[in-house]
Amino acid sequence: MKFTLGAAASVLAAVATLYSAPSIADVCDTPSKLGDLGKFEGETITIMGSMEGNDEQMLTNTVSCFEKATGAVVKYSGSRDFAALIVADLRSNNAPNIAIFPQPGLAGDMAKEGHLTPLGQESADWMAENYGAGPSWVALGTYADADGKEDFYGFAYKMDLKSLVWYSPEQFEDNGYEIPSTMEDLIALSDQMVEDGNTPWCIGVESGNATGWTATDWMEDLMLRTTSPENYDRWVSNDLPFNSPEVINAMEVYGQFSRNDDYVAGGASSVATTFFGDAPKGLFSSPASCMMHRQASFIPAFFPKKGEELDAGEADFFYFPPYESADLGNPVLGAGTLWTMTKDSPATRAFFEYMKEASAHEAWMSQGTFLTAHKGADLNAYATAALKKQGEILSNATTFRFDASDLMPGAIGAGAFWSEMTAFANGQDAKETADNIQSAWDAIK
Repeated sequence: MKFTLGAAASVLAAVATLYSAPSIADVCDTPSKLGDLGKFEGETITIMGSMEGNDEQMLTNTVSCFEKATGAVVKYSGSRDFAALIVADLRSNNAPNIAIFPQPGLAGDMAKEGHLTPLGQESADWMAENYGAGPSWVALGTYADADGKEDFYGFAYKMDLKSLVWYSPEQFEDNGYEIPSTMEDLIALSDQMVEDGNTPWCIGVESGNATGWTATDWMEDLMLRTTSPENYDRWVSNDLPFNSPEVINAMEVYGQFSRNDDYVAGGASSVATTFFGDAPKGLFSSPASCMMHRQASFIPAFFPKKGEELDAGEADFFYFPPYESADLGNPVLGAGTLWTMTKDSPATRAFFEYMKEASAHEAWMSQGTFLTAHKGADLNAYATAALKKQGEILSNATTFRFDASDLMPGAIGAGAFWSEMTAFANGQDAKETADNIQSAWDAIK
């Protein structure tokens, strides 16, 4: 994905009803909240990442608990140019203690070059047991070194969620619609809406130079619901070709939603030309031009009132459900940051132990802009009702997968995949679309 999802939680935190979440002071001042992390008076831990602004301040607040408990000093440096800066620093032996990667692929490249220190099997086992869909998160942070030996390097902390469907509670109530729990129910609901004279979906894939990315997100969510997680991983690495039956099937399922004139506001021909940020506005028009919109957690920023609709009860969301017949559990599509050790020290290792503590998650949860799969974290610590609900979806996930297009080579994930899905929106059939993407992938081998 292509749009910064940090905006998501910022909007939700600003407009949703606040809980009585524990404050930073509450967490830091309650010794029982933290295990014995050791004492590191006068030692400094340096962290580099891409978070700036409010997220940087919340990160600083959160690590203050570690500083207070251990006496260490944590210094964070954030930059939008993180990807280029961290590569340069690592290759010049000028690494911080911790690097926060939003892109697993880049972290994997740095591990292969020998710039990351493994966090160890104990940490991997801990995450597998204590995170919702834990093995998925372990796999996301596991990379091979130059000799092909795999180890666990990336500690997932601060996640984003994409598998959401937004709707107007008032419209659902007025029409007697219920929240679907399976994909079969969602399709039946869409058909009922058509029968009632309503239009089920607003869909738009126009996004300037990034046109088509919203269609890739649909594809990714549907791959997780129509085939196995292992096939999703094979698709990301091109072991499962783009023109395989599994991928074409997911594309055709997407087409059942997006290329159905009865299903889409403005008709199927409008999908390619509708700006993705304008698409959800149909939920709030009078009369509503659509009943549902599938999009990630950031989308309230594009609502007519910039997300105030959540606080007013004019908008809500539900989990994009799985097929009951496929028996694939509760898959979730999203993104997140991976915290890696780039310069070892006892204090740095203690910091990673701190990140295992539920209170290290609750401290940021209480401020907003934070989702976690940590099963031990108190869901009531979330700053808003919307974040709590999203946190429940994450913690209940049986499978988590990172945005596929972000893991694919740039020429595919931010190139042929986008452009060909736009062509698909304009009427190109699924097989030709898949063949064209696979040809582009073959050309870069």
